[in-house]
Amino acid sequence: MDEIRDKIKNDLFEFSKHGVDQSIIRRISLEEFREAIMNGKIIEDYPDDKYGPSCLILGFTKSKRALHIQCTYPSRPLVKIITLYEPDPELWFDFEVRI
Repeated sequence: MDEIRDKIKNDLFEFSKHGVDQSIIRRISLEEFREAIMNGKIIEDYPDDKYGPSCLILGFTKSKRALHIQCTYPSRPLVKIITLYEPDPELWFDFEVRI
């Protein structure tokens, strides 16, 4: 997680088209994305994802908005943000474990 944070801090990331679309549709600002990454933790791993190994991060904005962010691991020069969204509390226990 520290390596992902470092890449985000240093602007070494890019959004997939889907990630950009979802951030617009769901009204998630770049600032909120950064806030959630900085206090986030990895809650799921996807070793066989089509973009390469990736993970799902749970983080919270300063206003306590829960966000899930799926991104590649930092083995590439740029971390790719695959998607991001507010987790549905009916599908997640404490936004962290699938129900």
